[in-house]
Amino acid sequence: MSRAETKKTVLVAGAANFILAITKLIAGLLAGSSAMLAEGAHSIADTLNQSFLFASLRRSERPPDRRHPFGYGNERYVWSLLAAFGIFVAGAGFSIFEGILTMTGHGSTGTAIWLAYAVLALAAVLEGVSWIRAFHQARKETRESEHDLFEHVRRSPDLTFKTALFEDSAAMVGLALAAGGLVLRQITGSDFWDGLASVLIGLLLVALAVLIGWESTGLLIGRAADPAAQREIRAEICGAHGVTGVDELLTMHFGPDQLLVAAKVHFSDDISADEAEDVAGEIDRRLRERLPIVRHVFLDPTQRAVPEESTA
Repeated sequence: MSRAETKKTVLVAGAANFILAITKLIAGLLAGSSAMLAEGAHSIADTLNQSFLFASLRRSERPPDRRHPFGYGNERYVWSLLAAFGIFVAGAGFSIFEGILTMTGHGSTGTAIWLAYAVLALAAVLEGVSWIRAFHQARKETRESEHDLFEHVRRSPDLTFKTALFEDSAAMVGLALAAGGLVLRQITGSDFWDGLASVLIGLLLVALAVLIGWESTGLLIGRAADPAAQREIRAEICGAHGVTGVDELLTMHFGPDQLLVAAKVHFSDDISADEAEDVAGEIDRRLRERLPIVRHVFLDPTQRAVPEESTA
């Protein structure tokens, strides 16, 4: 996973959403479309969230210190959680409220429907570019892993990148809903469909906020390494000279690019304490070479339990 790639993805998404937030709101007011206003709120929430995610990238780069010996990598998950809250409040709340007002005949009015369609076309281009950028990063990272695209995105601890990808995907769906609401409004002459599209956009944002919040919470609590990475770590430890087995292996992410490894290791009785220390140092070095995200390795020499002889 590349921090630079994630930063590019966030910047592209943020620039696209900032431009669209302004144009969607203007089009929504002039066209009197609650669906377009909902999309405007969606883009405002996404712009705010991209600023959160960019801040998380900058702040998580701080080196470890005395009060935070494992660094600040987990701060990325804190900001992702704030982004989920922003989507829920600024995006979903406004969209559902505006949609209900329109469905009950209390929405805004306007005639510039053509402007709404023009902005939707512009949004499709800009959101599409942003989505392609996030998808390109996902494909690039997938080629470096043993999983398919869907499985890689599901397992990835890089929540900043995943949030950008999820937001862009939801934006494309939201544009389709807004367009559908406008078309049905023109065909039927009823604002109900425009309001319904706004409510559906709001519900889409609720689902997005819950998904990002759930992922953020799980990673803040502490998530273990991918099972494939755990197998690599175990194999590397067991393959070291003088190691006869691993009793327990614990791993935990401190941000997407930092991994802590702790293991209870059985050493052969034939090696001395000094030799065991050298072996532990070699294991540390080899693990960091094989898996660059490994930053901390703690090995606890453990003796195998000797079964008690049964007495007659």
